[in-house]
Amino acid sequence: MQAGATTQDASDKSALASAPSPAQTAQRIGVPREIFPGEKRVATVPEAVEKLIKLGFSVAVEAGAGDAANCSDDTYRAAGATVAESAAALWSGSDIVFKVRPPSADEVAQMRAGQVLIGFIWPAQNPDLMQQLSAKKVTVLAIDALPRMLSRAQKMDALTSQAGVAGYRAVIEAANAFGRFFNGQITAAGKVPPAKVFIAGAGVAGLAAIGTAAGLGAIVRANDTRAEVADQVVSLGGEFVKVDYEEEGSGGGGYAKVMSEGFQQAQRAMYAKQAREVDIIITTALIPGKPAPKLITAEMVQSMKPGSVIVDMAAEQGGNCELTEPGQVVVKHGVTIVGYTDLVSRLAKQSSTLYATNLFRLTEELCKTKDGVVNVNMEDDAIRGLTVIKNGEVTWPAPAPKQAAAPAPAAAKPAAAAAAKKGHGHGGGEAEPMAGSKLAIMFGVAAALFWLIGSSAPPAFLSHFTVFVLACFVGYMVVWNVKPALHTPLMSVTNAISSIIAIGALVQVSPWANAADRPNDLISWVAAAAIVLTAINMFGGFAVTQRMLAMFRK
Repeated sequence: MQAGATTQDASDKSALASAPSPAQTAQRIGVPREIFPGEKRVATVPEAVEKLIKLGFSVAVEAGAGDAANCSDDTYRAAGATVAESAAALWSGSDIVFKVRPPSADEVAQMRAGQVLIGFIWPAQNPDLMQQLSAKKVTVLAIDALPRMLSRAQKMDALTSQAGVAGYRAVIEAANAFGRFFNGQITAAGKVPPAKVFIAGAGVAGLAAIGTAAGLGAIVRANDTRAEVADQVVSLGGEFVKVDYEEEGSGGGGYAKVMSEGFQQAQRAMYAKQAREVDIIITTALIPGKPAPKLITAEMVQSMKPGSVIVDMAAEQGGNCELTEPGQVVVKHGVTIVGYTDLVSRLAKQSSTLYATNLFRLTEELCKTKDGVVNVNMEDDAIRGLTVIKNGEVTWPAPAPKQAAAPAPAAAKPAAAAAAKKGHGHGGGEAEPMAGSKLAIMFGVAAALFWLIGSSAPPAFLSHFTVFVLACFVGYMVVWNVKPALHTPLMSVTNAISSIIAIGALVQVSPWANAADRPNDLISWVAAAAIVLTAINMFGGFAVTQRMLAMFRK
């Protein structure tokens, strides 16, 4: 019993120690140089350093950390960061460490209790690393464990930002290995057919690849186990190739699930057909916590046309093609198979900038008080999902985020009750007859007013007034029945067209040959005001139209 109490006291003290207090000083964020072979990214960039400093933090960067991403030490100094000459000095002097790749054993050995580590960890694939970090009594936020289904988490979603870069780069690598144009051309030397590209998997990386390949002029086809992405494929200029087998393929969190054997057989038949027809295959299929599924068999590779290309984006997890050699480019059966595991690093500047933005947005959530001290709030669904270790205690996997309660349709019930009450108050009738009677009364009053004006006004005024009333009615009905999303383009055109009023105003202010027909001063002033207002309306309408059209021009 006493031992249990001691353990509880210790945990309470640990929790108190981790909670920020007004007396705590601003914390230092350290950014070490990535030591993983071939990794060129850096966890933050000078533009993000300036923003982090505004949150109250100080920032230290290891010398040379950003060289491969075109971020020199001088640019970091200019942004307000200090440059640590060694990794040991950076790790020992940092309260928070930003990283890209999971830390190595040597890096874990340099950590101390109470530090906060933020970066890619992959806890399911690295159980030994999780034990080492837990033994160090540190707090670890795995950016790859972010609950991606939360809308507010999108700004912190580094998986999405990095996958988009990888999809783009995969097409560039395919174009480099391919021996022809992507787009079709007709030249004096002959006709060049467009390249045919098949993309297996239409997640973030796949969609980025579809858009890039279509932009280069290729004929793009794509497939995914999730039928709901078909519209996205088509919107990017691709053709969705459906597997002739009905099965739901969504596994939650934006990922696909492992499909049944029947579906896999139908899928393999479809892939075999595409392999014989297309010039380039880009595979992106991954399932969290599992090896990459084998989609392209050796027989499929052998059936492809000589000079074809396969870019296996899942090479780091074993590859989607049976003949992929991770990290290598090989030629088998006349087909070039690109198995690079560093596609994102091959655009180091761009991917580092996006990743730095993701970490800055996360830091904003951790330091809402902007006092330079992070608060790992385990009551926040997004932060709870990210936190895999809290002060040495393994907290992964996180429970499912709490779903927001659906709004109760309370407002509709009182309105319905009020309508029913009004209907019963008039002998049990419904609301529709009341609306019809009101409409009739309104038109009756309008007709009476029109008759009163017409009985005393000159005939010329009556004809103009009739046109004015009809124009107002037609214009109101036209604009009222247009969807709100189209109001801006509609008004930009109608404002310009309605400037015909300016012609009538010019007639009113122009000199007349007969002095008796000349309009009085009041009408002249009203006409002059109308000219000014319609001129603004006319030029403003055309300006808005031109700005809107410019949005759709490249």
